[in-house]
Amino acid sequence: MPFEERRTWAYLATALIVPAGYLLVLVTGLGGLSASPAEGGFQVPLLVAVGTGIVANMFFVRPPRKGRDRRDERDAEIGRRGERVGFIVLGAAMIVPFALVMAEAAYFWTAHAMYLAYVASAVVSSAVKLVLYRRGL
Repeated sequence: MPFEERRTWAYLATALIVPAGYLLVLVTGLGGLSASPAEGGFQVPLLVAVGTGIVANMFFVRPPRKGRDRRDERDAEIGRRGERVGFIVLGAAMIVPFALVMAEAAYFWTAHAMYLAYVASAVVSSAVKLVLYRRGL
């Protein structure tokens, strides 16, 4: 399995596991939420989820082996196509938080719509890349 494909699997796993953990904390109140989530007790767990996702993606996959895990033209093209689709999904999904801000909705809904847009973008981008790796470019 190419190095970039391993990275994509790790990114997909992180993009699914971290939001699931955040949802668990939000629903069960395991994070010691002082107020109900809708009243503002969601900020710290949400920031922890975002930070955990970033750190997990940095350390989840071992570094490339010198001289063996090179990125070729195929990897670059798959990466470009996957990221392009991910950005389209992100752009389309960001219409929802924008509409929520314009409607002066609660911060809870706006923040979660933004986080969901990011998660959807990461999942779709990873899925497109993995399909391209498996079916060929």
